[in-house]
Amino acid sequence: MTADRERLVVVGNGMAGARLIEALVAGAPHRFDIAVFGADPRPAYNRILLSAVLAGETELADIAIQPHDWYAEHGIALFTGDAVVAIDPVARRVISAAGRRRDYDRLVLATGSRPLAPPIAGLGLPGVCAFRDLADVETMIAAAATGARAVVIGGGLLGLEAAWGLRRRGMAATVVHLMPIVMERQLDAVAAQLLQRDLAARGIRLVTDAVTEEICGDDRARAVRLATGEEIPADLVVVAIGIRPEIGLARQAGIEVNRGILVGDDLCTSDAGIYAVGECAEHRGRCYGLVPPLWDMAETCAARLAGDSTARFLAQVPATRLKITGIEVFSAGALMAEAQSDDEITLHDEAAGTYRKLVVRDGRIVGAVLYGDIADSPWYQGLIGDGDAITTMRGAIAFGRAAAVEHDSDLLRA
Repeated sequence: MTADRERLVVVGNGMAGARLIEALVAGAPHRFDIAVFGADPRPAYNRILLSAVLAGETELADIAIQPHDWYAEHGIALFTGDAVVAIDPVARRVISAAGRRRDYDRLVLATGSRPLAPPIAGLGLPGVCAFRDLADVETMIAAAATGARAVVIGGGLLGLEAAWGLRRRGMAATVVHLMPIVMERQLDAVAAQLLQRDLAARGIRLVTDAVTEEICGDDRARAVRLATGEEIPADLVVVAIGIRPEIGLARQAGIEVNRGILVGDDLCTSDAGIYAVGECAEHRGRCYGLVPPLWDMAETCAARLAGDSTARFLAQVPATRLKITGIEVFSAGALMAEAQSDDEITLHDEAAGTYRKLVVRDGRIVGAVLYGDIADSPWYQGLIGDGDAITTMRGAIAFGRAAAVEHDSDLLRA
């Protein structure tokens, strides 16, 4: 430890924590003595690519963010497989599960989130797992090597990607979903129906409007029983119904929490020496679970720690893409007209399997749902973010950027 350096402890070595450390190494390499604690036995890896690993499209080695050696080369103390279990904000000290005690001048909480678990019997049986980390993926790959049938509870983004990966591994995959349509938080009914049709064509069975009552089995999971009485045989059950910000450590330390750990635009918590970034943080009433805002949080926090008092994290429009080969899905912002001033522009070619819906509020795009052809998704997302009126291009905007720009140019020439 160097006497003139501030002591920084980062609790959590997921994607947000790793991005923060990379930004500090690049921008303020000599300012801090850094210690990183992670519950995972591995250094940070790209969780977004877990579905690609499961589907056999990416190797485990390809999703590592930085290896152990990188931390050592930059003088960073990395403690993997050793979660912080207590924070003493008065003494400015953290205590880990292995009994390590580390004092800090600044502390960053990047504790991420944990999978939601439905209140049903049988969750603890062997053969039941979540879809959250590499250990889960390894469990799923091993099951696919010996079993034939998988049931995924949850038809959201992660659940569908899990089902696709298991199908690619040769398992018969059934998705059980509580709601009438899959991905109801990201898609409207039309896009969801197109998606369900294409998933069924790929051999994935979908059971919607379904209440899971129990995971059945004695020594291990054998079936999933629905409230209707139907039992779906299963050699593997994957529970993917959502996530919850991991705030227990912050709450125990007396830091203000709501759904997540409350932070301001500077990513600072109610304790002036403690920051929070990533899925555990709640900024202006919103918790983020997507990569772009989490990385922006990390980079803003790193800038603040490095002395930039002007760095601010700004609220972002969440955007979603599904990672299933051959299926292109994008959504951002509002899914449907909500206010009296809202209206919708739609373009649907059922034969081609393409669909676009734009939600307009006071002459501005506030939401977009694209299915089948999402090449213009960055442009639509930018329109949602910049707040410019679309009046002159409204007649062509659903046809994409090129058509809308040409239409706008024609009007200017007229």
